[in-house]
Amino acid sequence: MSIPGIHTASVSAPGKINVSLQVGPLRKDGYHSVASVYLAVSLLEDVRATAGQSGITVAVEGGGPLRIPVDGIPLGPDNLVARAAAELAHRTGRRDPAVDLLITKRVPVAGGMGGGSADAAAALMACNSLWGTGLSHTELASIASGLGADVPFALAGGAAVGLGVGDQLTPLDAEASLHWVLVASSIGLSTPGVYRRLDELRAGRNIPEPAAADPRVLEAVRSGNAAALAGVIHNDLQAAALSLAPQLAPVLDRGRELGALAGIVSGSGPTLAFLAGGAAAAADLESALRAEGHNALAVHGPARGAEVTAPADIT
Repeated sequence: MSIPGIHTASVSAPGKINVSLQVGPLRKDGYHSVASVYLAVSLLEDVRATAGQSGITVAVEGGGPLRIPVDGIPLGPDNLVARAAAELAHRTGRRDPAVDLLITKRVPVAGGMGGGSADAAAALMACNSLWGTGLSHTELASIASGLGADVPFALAGGAAVGLGVGDQLTPLDAEASLHWVLVASSIGLSTPGVYRRLDELRAGRNIPEPAAADPRVLEAVRSGNAAALAGVIHNDLQAAALSLAPQLAPVLDRGRELGALAGIVSGSGPTLAFLAGGAAAAADLESALRAEGHNALAVHGPARGAEVTAPADIT
């Protein structure tokens, strides 16, 4: 049952960059093992949960600094936010999960930054507050792991190593911020499609299972040493993403020419992430890229994980 007088709860959750991503061969279960270093960044999704009349409804609004379009996002029961709310209701024995969920999109859709996972994490926490179910962060993380590999990290935020399919998380203590400039693309890349292309490019090669993240990346992230990180960031999916969207390659080159220490495809793409030497350098790079017509935004990380931005409205 709802707590009397509680009508809404709002939660934010961060998008992420895969600072390093090693991908193993295709497994018999259809997945790939990975060794990834996640960094949550200051580009946040918001989910507002409002007590509804019947069932779980999902709506979405876009915009934000990257002017994210939201046309075509499926809003039915298969939407990850709806699934998150339904699973929380199921786990807590709630028979009347009447809730209206409004997503405010700022992270690129199908952009390789885990925006949908951030929405799911935010929805779990918002419904937990709205319904007064009282689950702990650990209990919410258990539900999150069943929704997708990136959802537990969006709950936790910060920086972490992800093993297995990315869901076996080990937090990293990051001492200082790293500054980045994101360039969003109007191209859509399917994550499964990018993985399939990677398998095609690797056909006939003996690919080892990734056992651990690169220790050089871990040290650079822990210390916030951008110069050291620039030489070791890596994404096994980058070649596949560029093969499917070759128009991204000149943008990567141009970002470096304009002063980025390094550039990388974020996750499965097509969002690009450029590492800058500091906040001022990131601001300058954002301005230069925008002047050339690119949809660019300076961000920093590590950012905090999912958190309540507006406490449950009590009247």
